[in-house]
Amino acid sequence: MRTRSFGNTDLRCSEIGFGTWALGSNWWGKITRGEGENLLRRALELGVTFFDTGNVYGQGANEEIVAQALVGVPRESVQISTKFGYVLDEGRQEHSQGERPQDWSPDHVRRSLEASLGRLGTDYVDLYQLHNPRMDAIERDDVYEQLEHLRDEGKIRHYGIALGPAIGWREEGLRAIAERDIASIQTVYNVLEQQPGRDFLEAADGAGVGVMARVPTSSGLLEDKYTLETTFPKHDHRSHRPREWLVDGLQKVERLRFLCEQRDFTMAQAALKFILAQEAIACVLPTITNAEELDEWAAASDKPDLTTEDLTRIDELYERNFDVEPVSA
Repeated sequence: MRTRSFGNTDLRCSEIGFGTWALGSNWWGKITRGEGENLLRRALELGVTFFDTGNVYGQGANEEIVAQALVGVPRESVQISTKFGYVLDEGRQEHSQGERPQDWSPDHVRRSLEASLGRLGTDYVDLYQLHNPRMDAIERDDVYEQLEHLRDEGKIRHYGIALGPAIGWREEGLRAIAERDIASIQTVYNVLEQQPGRDFLEAADGAGVGVMARVPTSSGLLEDKYTLETTFPKHDHRSHRPREWLVDGLQKVERLRFLCEQRDFTMAQAALKFILAQEAIACVLPTITNAEELDEWAAASDKPDLTTEDLTRIDELYERNFDVEPVSA
């Protein structure tokens, strides 16, 4: 397993991380706490050292799963990242994304961290991220002043921005990179969904910020397991997508088939290698739901890098929206 640094910081981790949010939930199929803990322990055996969680995942239960799996593991040998911003003790509020209310006050930042540290069973986190901030949070000086206090106290090593819940928030990310002393930006980025990730990568490279790529297989499309007959359970978030998402995605995947031809690559491994070819990437955060996925994706780190010709061909396909013939101006 190769390792990478987050920009110009001293934070270094496995280039394949573990996005834990599906553990103990049913958004990607039911995964019990015990199954989640076993997956995390298997990840450690495979050289994965970076674990990304959040206080809102399962109302803190996800952090507890991470803590239990890491019992007995030397703290300095792993990197733990969690998130804050949502209010956990209030009912769901009906926003366009069905989100909980957020609270960016300094007191809430501190209380959230103390609660996360308790659930994680540690006295510090390596990376503390604003979770889905809008521009008001990016602009609040008191948020970052509090984060600096917490860093001075040794309770966090670094802080960053986790963007979402949709793929966007371009202006928020660019503003944070330009004006805040962040170590990282976390965003959706993969071979099929490259914006606004491209803009973040360019800005982050110049600012010494690391980019974490979530949803690296485009919600499963790049895992090469779906067919036109694929359906998803009602509780699975992919069941809410229009059928065009599946049909169009499968057509695009076929145009990427050259990445696997005459190579010891799966499509998912090629998808991860595409992301890792970008210089500003600090780590890739696949959402892992079973041991087979984990073994396959962790092994991508040691596969040969994509060639310049591969990357050029991907760029050409993306610019044409994966059409067979170039789109006329």
